[in-house]
Amino acid sequence: MPIFEYKAIDGDNKVRKGIIDADTTRDARLKLKKDKLYVTDIREAKSKRNAAVRIRGVTGVEFPNKQRTEQVANVTRQMASLLQAGIPLAEALRMIIEQSPDKKIEGAFRDIREKVTQGMPFGDAVLQHPGYFTDLYSNMVKAGESSGALDKVLVRLAGFLQAQTRLKNKVGAALIYPTIMVVVGVIVVAVLMTFVVPRVTQLIKGRGQELPLPTRILVGTSDFLVNYWLLVIVGVLLVVIAFQLFIHSERGGLLWDRFKLSLPVFGDLMRKQSMARFSITLATLLRSGVPALQAIQVTKSVVDNKILQNALQDVHDRVVEGTDIATPMKMSGVFPPTISYMVGVGEQAGNLEEMLERIAGTYDEEVDLATQKLTSILEPLIIVLLAVIVAGIVIAIVMPLLQLQKA
Repeated sequence: MPIFEYKAIDGDNKVRKGIIDADTTRDARLKLKKDKLYVTDIREAKSKRNAAVRIRGVTGVEFPNKQRTEQVANVTRQMASLLQAGIPLAEALRMIIEQSPDKKIEGAFRDIREKVTQGMPFGDAVLQHPGYFTDLYSNMVKAGESSGALDKVLVRLAGFLQAQTRLKNKVGAALIYPTIMVVVGVIVVAVLMTFVVPRVTQLIKGRGQELPLPTRILVGTSDFLVNYWLLVIVGVLLVVIAFQLFIHSERGGLLWDRFKLSLPVFGDLMRKQSMARFSITLATLLRSGVPALQAIQVTKSVVDNKILQNALQDVHDRVVEGTDIATPMKMSGVFPPTISYMVGVGEQAGNLEEMLERIAGTYDEEVDLATQKLTSILEPLIIVLLAVIVAGIVIAIVMPLLQLQKA
């Protein structure tokens, strides 16, 4: 179907720009008129591919980021309120479009509304916009549509998205101060090595005395950074690119995730964060009516650790063979025994969703404690490391000066 770019005036005499699918220009004008938009200019998009990218609000392959997740959570809660008030889905989508604070998400919802009015299920329509909506979102919406409880599912989904954002923010906020300290420390050391040290060492060299070993190492390092700074930057970039290629490969990603989990304090935090995300995701899907096998597959795509992903795939395969969920979880060695035991109890009692929510709440609190522990270790460690580096530079400069005084 052709895609048209249009410019129109709405009921408040404001100029609106956008894109729309239609068979002809006349059909596009009629569709826009139903939305109370009066077209002043309309033309077929030159590149369907570029237009499709603009509709999705993404460029190339892009996935939801923090800002988009917060936007989607807020819009989802608004949509749930509208549906609970008895407003039809298409009309609720139109109201969301009118209130949208962002042009990109507005374009995504315009396309979603267009597809919904043409008969496409809402769950399939949102999946056309991976920059905003995940498989989890789509599956929960589909479950809500099939059960006739879309409004309740959207409320649960909005709460889930906000909870996930808070969980990510806890770790991110804890690492802000250590990151700033590292950046400032690197800048200070770079300034010392490229501007201060060369001037001081040039003065010392002019005396013609033999330099101590620490000073020679410092001078050699400083000269290398001053003369080959471009080579250093290129080298760092190549290392970063090679590392990214490595961790995005199947084997490399597996080794990297295993290494992260093996770290003393950080690994414990990563494991607890993954367990919290796994538990609340699976609980939310099951409560929304998504079948267990499908819920496990969707949860696998949400967790960001390949070790856990492989374990969930094994759980899925074993459940297909007829076993329960708890047994393969226990045999995997990835899940803590407490989780496997509580999942088994939940399955036997018929309240697995409630048990998973309890697990998520427990691990959410443990993430807080692990984050505080990580911060309390990182901050003094970084301070000591920077102090040692700066002290080494100072000592390497002072040693030849003391020799001059003795002479």
